[in-house]
Amino acid sequence: MCGIIGCTLKEGFAAPLIRQALKRLEYRGYDSAGIATVGNEAICIKKDSGKIDEIHARLNFDNMTGTTGIGHTRWATHGAPTKENAHPHLDCKSSVAVVHNGVIENFLELKEELTGKGHIFMSRTDTEVISHMIEEKLKENNDICTAVEEAVKRLEGSYAVAVISAKEPDRIVCTRNESPLVIGVSELGAFCSSDIPAILPFSNRMIVLEDGDIALLTPNSYEVRNVSSNMPVTRVPQVIEWAVETAEKQGYSHFMLKEIHEQPLALKNALRLQDQYLDLLATLLDRGRDIFLVAAGTSYHACLVVSYAFSKLARLTTYPVISSEFIENYGESVNVDSVVLAVSQSGETYDTLKAVNHARMKGATILGITNTVGSTLTRISRAYVVQQSGPERGVAATKTFTAQSMVLTQLALKLAKIRGKISQDEVDELKAAMLAIPSSIRTILDTKEAQVRRLAEKYANKSLFIFLGRGISTATALEGRLKLLEIAYIPSLAYSAGESKHGPISMIEEGVPVVFISPNDETKKDVIGNIMEMKARGARIITVCEEGDGKAKNLSDDIIEMPKGIPEILSPTPYIIPLQLLAYYSTIRKGLDPDKPRNLAKCVTVP
Repeated sequence: MCGIIGCTLKEGFAAPLIRQALKRLEYRGYDSAGIATVGNEAICIKKDSGKIDEIHARLNFDNMTGTTGIGHTRWATHGAPTKENAHPHLDCKSSVAVVHNGVIENFLELKEELTGKGHIFMSRTDTEVISHMIEEKLKENNDICTAVEEAVKRLEGSYAVAVISAKEPDRIVCTRNESPLVIGVSELGAFCSSDIPAILPFSNRMIVLEDGDIALLTPNSYEVRNVSSNMPVTRVPQVIEWAVETAEKQGYSHFMLKEIHEQPLALKNALRLQDQYLDLLATLLDRGRDIFLVAAGTSYHACLVVSYAFSKLARLTTYPVISSEFIENYGESVNVDSVVLAVSQSGETYDTLKAVNHARMKGATILGITNTVGSTLTRISRAYVVQQSGPERGVAATKTFTAQSMVLTQLALKLAKIRGKISQDEVDELKAAMLAIPSSIRTILDTKEAQVRRLAEKYANKSLFIFLGRGISTATALEGRLKLLEIAYIPSLAYSAGESKHGPISMIEEGVPVVFISPNDETKKDVIGNIMEMKARGARIITVCEEGDGKAKNLSDDIIEMPKGIPEILSPTPYIIPLQLLAYYSTIRKGLDPDKPRNLAKCVTVP
């Protein structure tokens, strides 16, 4: 995954604005970056490996001239993070520059064809074939927009592309297929970007491009056409009311910590969903014979949570499936009687969209849960709900898990009511408990953060962590372990506690920390037995449990007490909070950056 930006201004220099936008895109990739501008019928380009500020300190992006330019921040997919592989990429004549987010599946065939025609390649990326393809098409037509249009017809795969030409210095051509791209227009000029916050300081009027769109931007106008038909299409600008500050750190040390603290508000927003949308999704789910919950990473763990809720509340069997495994496991059995509920924070996760498109071709009903209006998932779903948790810049998702869990649990409750599996009194009771969750999380943050920080300082040097839970808390254990792995790089295991004697117990030796997630539910007695087994073998026991749990307190070396009265079905949402904080402060204790974990990016839009 990468981030791209383009701007063409009525006056002034484009490069400083592009650099600022790239900083806001850096969560999408940060192993290399570059900017190209047009001036005096020539393209000026500066790029290198490293983070944007580091490159800027060496090269000074801001002194680049020209009112039109493009920029890129990279997460490598083809070719190592080097200066040669950094974007933008040029053609042989250095008269066309291209930035690209996505994967070109047929680039080797195209590269061989272009090499045979005399083109010389300077990188090992798939992207560079695009600039040379455009160069070839310019031999047939001098118009850059037509050349780009003809070139992308040869591309197979995913792409969001922005192109500038030395011969047409006040134009940007951009197009997309399976990768996000938006246009912004204002009194300053016209902009394009991989996401809205990057260009929001320059424009709040946005046009979301769709697959197959190609747009021509000038300082005073924009025009959108369909690549296949070459016919104009209407894309109405939306006024975006996000404040730029919502995507900034707001005084916190890192985006991750800011977003952990934003969860009470995010959950309040998640609880403000309009009933008609939840009713529609619940009705469509009720019609399905086979219900698949398809997601990746943290979103998959939210699906595991709701699979328990669907079973216990609605008496409905569902199949949580990791997106990348869906086609292999269920691809031949999915049909018109199937419903696929896809869950993706970005709405652009490659494996999830691949699974969804396969199911859609088989006639399945596609439903979506996402955080991004205008994303691909929202456009291909028959119905969808937006989780309403606001921008999430931290690579390690926090608001995503809690907001998605809450949205999905509301959906399970709606379905239970439709199916007549729950009384109105039970509905009212559970709704009241849901409304209390944001306040409970605020209390946890206010009263437990300092304690968890001390625990992180105590245990961050350990070489292994084990997370155990039973029932719905198994999902909480898996998500807590994922957070620690992602950002602190501490080897960790997560299991259902009932499986702990089938492997994990062999890893226990003196001092190994074992984190138990133990709400006051029907699994409590069995969890206590698992705690005793681990403690007898020398483990250091850390238990997250309800306040006043005397048995857990007596058996644990450290205990994190949670508010009383949280129903089992809702427990993953508050009980994950101390585990998020444990991962964050363990990372800080080790001197690492939790916002930029190695080898990871926020939204995985590549295979």
